[in-house]
Amino acid sequence: MTLEVSIEKRPGRSFRLGVDFRHDGGVLGMLGPSGCGKSMTLKCIAGIETPDRGRIVLNGRVLFDSDAGVTLRPQERRVGYLFQNYALFPRMTVGENIAIGVRGDDAAKQGAVARWLDRLHLSGLERRMPDQLSGGQQQRVALARMLAAEPEIVLMDEPFSALDAHLREEMQLLVLETVRDCGDVIIVSHSRDEIFKLSHSCLVLSDGSILGRGETRELFRRPGRLQVAKLTGCKNFSRAERLGGNRIRAVDWGLDLETETEPGPTVSHVGIRAHDFTVVPDDAPDAPNQVRVDVRERSEDPFEWTVLFGTAGAAGGGESRLWWKYSKYMGINAIPKRLRLPPEAILLLEE
Repeated sequence: MTLEVSIEKRPGRSFRLGVDFRHDGGVLGMLGPSGCGKSMTLKCIAGIETPDRGRIVLNGRVLFDSDAGVTLRPQERRVGYLFQNYALFPRMTVGENIAIGVRGDDAAKQGAVARWLDRLHLSGLERRMPDQLSGGQQQRVALARMLAAEPEIVLMDEPFSALDAHLREEMQLLVLETVRDCGDVIIVSHSRDEIFKLSHSCLVLSDGSILGRGETRELFRRPGRLQVAKLTGCKNFSRAERLGGNRIRAVDWGLDLETETEPGPTVSHVGIRAHDFTVVPDDAPDAPNQVRVDVRERSEDPFEWTVLFGTAGAAGGGESRLWWKYSKYMGINAIPKRLRLPPEAILLLEE
């Protein structure tokens, strides 16, 4: 499967969408804050919205080309779209909702409905109306309806945002297993955890533009840009000054750090994720990349602790604060006096 998208759209004076990417199969995640253009991009691919200019090509078939005057209708595109609110037809039963997109005669429709009811654990619900279903059941019906139409690509717009935490994880596994067998997927989310868990490759969007792209785990490990690091969940940042070789000064933390690679001339900031600190034993000697832990706040989540601690020696004689998160199962009974910033965990970032 190959999807090529190069489009521009101005839905209003204050916002411009301009994206250019190619998806060569698997699960592509689109990560970004609300209003950044993720859903608008999906709607343009599906034909729900029309770009002002550009081109969309799916498996060599032109869906949209402003120069050539091509705009296929949504039903001609063979693109499946799972809406945030599932968009089930309220006056149709579960079986009728699933059957509506199936091509063929009544026997073909009945066969497809039976297969998808069984596959998505909906058997026995075929005569129910949408308002008689739970949120998870509604999502599975919407998924069955979409996949029964045999789309060439599946678009999923914040598919788990309306579900509670327990059901969300259950549905993520079910949806991922189902769509993997049925074709290629683009999933939109503002949740970095969902994107990390579900996608093979990732686009990071902000203000209508693509800021970062690449294999998901590599992009999280080396985001490259300050805003991409923020959107992928990093909490600790400092302005940076290069010191030569594999050394850099974190100005806002008052720390001189050794890095895994030599910082390039465009590096303006350093970062470290809250889970990437390592504990320094109290009897260990002082060494590079260590910071003293002067606790300011501590909060408890069900399975981890969050510690906010100060650092002395910041620029201007002030104090900066760093976030440290650690699992309750690490066996740490007392907060250590020092933490280490591993060189390989330090993010080198451009503005």
